[in-house]
Amino acid sequence: MFRVGQGYDVHAFAEGRKLILGGIEIPHDRGLLGHSDADVLLHTITDAALGAIGEGDIGRHFPDTDAEWKDADSAKLLQYIWKIVEDKGYALGNVDATIIAQRPKMAPYIEPMKNRIAELLNAEPSQVNVKATTTEKLGFTGREEGIAALATILLIKK
Repeated sequence: MFRVGQGYDVHAFAEGRKLILGGIEIPHDRGLLGHSDADVLLHTITDAALGAIGEGDIGRHFPDTDAEWKDADSAKLLQYIWKIVEDKGYALGNVDATIIAQRPKMAPYIEPMKNRIAELLNAEPSQVNVKATTTEKLGFTGREEGIAALATILLIKK
């Protein structure tokens, strides 16, 4: 049996924060604003996984009104949800994700992100695809106000 989920997330840039994407720190003059570390890529993968198993969204499991999740490591949030996925008897088929950002350029960080995501999902890097695109300076990402991410995930019953 197969299950498919999709996720989408957006975070605004903020001064004085580290930029964490795909579970790794990326050098940049600003980070992303959020209750947790604001890793927009891991958040969208988490939402995709939750969608595939019919368990709502990241906000339901880790509400931004709960001080317990303040500045939380998004990798730990994904691992928590991934345990639920595995406990339901599923493994990763593949995940395909897109980062939407004008800057910084993502190419040097794609492989480390893929490897980290694979590690978090107990999978092989070949099961993870991360790509990046700009919006040709259009919209909030084009104006460098924030970053968005999309993900589609395929789960396979073990």
